[in-house]
Amino acid sequence: MERKMEQYDTGLQLPGSSGAAEAGEERAIIAYEPGNPNMSEYESYARVTRGIEDMLEERYGMTYTLYASDDGNSDYWDLLEEDVKKGSPEVECAGRIYEGIEGRTFAYDEDSSTPEYSIHPAIRNNVFVYPEQGVALARIPMFRQHGIYSEDFVFATGDEAISRFLSGVRDRQRSREKTRITVFTDTNNGIQRESEPITRAVSRDDVILPEPLKKEIYRSLDQFFASDRSFYRKHNLPFKRGILLYGRPGNGKTTLVKSIAGSVQGPAAYWQITEYTSSVSVQEVFETAARLAPMVLVIEDIDSMPQSVRSFFLNTLDGATSKEGIFLIGTTNYPEKIDPGLMNRAGRFDRSYEIMLPDADLRRAFLERRGMLDFVSPEELERAVALAKGFSMAQLGELYVSAALDWNEHGKADIDGIVRSMNGQLSKEKRGNWLDGRDGGIGFQL
Repeated sequence: MERKMEQYDTGLQLPGSSGAAEAGEERAIIAYEPGNPNMSEYESYARVTRGIEDMLEERYGMTYTLYASDDGNSDYWDLLEEDVKKGSPEVECAGRIYEGIEGRTFAYDEDSSTPEYSIHPAIRNNVFVYPEQGVALARIPMFRQHGIYSEDFVFATGDEAISRFLSGVRDRQRSREKTRITVFTDTNNGIQRESEPITRAVSRDDVILPEPLKKEIYRSLDQFFASDRSFYRKHNLPFKRGILLYGRPGNGKTTLVKSIAGSVQGPAAYWQITEYTSSVSVQEVFETAARLAPMVLVIEDIDSMPQSVRSFFLNTLDGATSKEGIFLIGTTNYPEKIDPGLMNRAGRFDRSYEIMLPDADLRRAFLERRGMLDFVSPEELERAVALAKGFSMAQLGELYVSAALDWNEHGKADIDGIVRSMNGQLSKEKRGNWLDGRDGGIGFQL
């Protein structure tokens, strides 16, 4: 049942104000002085938080205390939002904080099997309680001259309750992230963090690489997650590993990373380096990764790390505990731009692997895996393999799509024509000469 906090906002007696404190009660250093204009902001703050505490005590028969978080961890808010949207019986909406501000909200759930709008209590301006755990969360609107923003508050029945709750959050987060990828993106407004579901699983069989290289990469990952941390401690081994994948674009680095994220026994996070990457974002990413450890952290386009941040990044990698429990994977299309301090340096990236253009055997394996034989004969497949020499995996993917569309429209796939057309486009891209439009055309000049 929805309740409002205002009814608890009057007649409050704060620690340190007039009146003797009971034995053992903590006294505040600064006393609250009713009517003092210098205490107006404090008064607003105290009225709301004390009102919430009074409501919780009346409703649940237990004293709830206000706690502050100084580690920047917001995982429990993400899980709260998930619980509220799903209508979890473990959480209750205990009441609305302010009148005249939204109490419910709607959102389009695109992750649902049947996408539709969902309506549920708003995370802001409501008090949510996990009664069995003795923890309450409140995102309280704050009114300022230039608008409304929110402050997050955590209440608990004691230190043990909050500790158990946070431990449970970590376990839930790890379990949840096994089917999702945490995506970090550096922007000019700071780092954005999103948790995206793995919508299409990429199996290890989908990864087309030379077999020895493929086995070595997956073996090192499986060993890392199968090992007990105590083994590393016993033998004085750092519980962290790092590999660097480099090579031309479109040769399967991203597919490899997706298969890793969906097949290892732990969470995975993806971090896209941009010109906005800063020491603050480096610290935030590694702090988040440490809370999910053991886990995989993929750093895409690591060569794009701004020069001003590289020293801090290298120092972070060298920290005694900064990578504890993290399997780090860096990718780059331009290894010549990589800081030499990252290459084959134990504790940073222990191994480097080049992802090369596929040879004939890999081209054949890729096209067969995609289903090329649905549209061409075995002989035509072999001709496609031969004609596609020098194609990247991405270009082989386009060859397959073009063949499928050609077959659907004409009843057969013209492999020679498709490859000839693709080679023409590749030639234009390499030469990069644009028509000026004087002959009625625009595009690359042949």
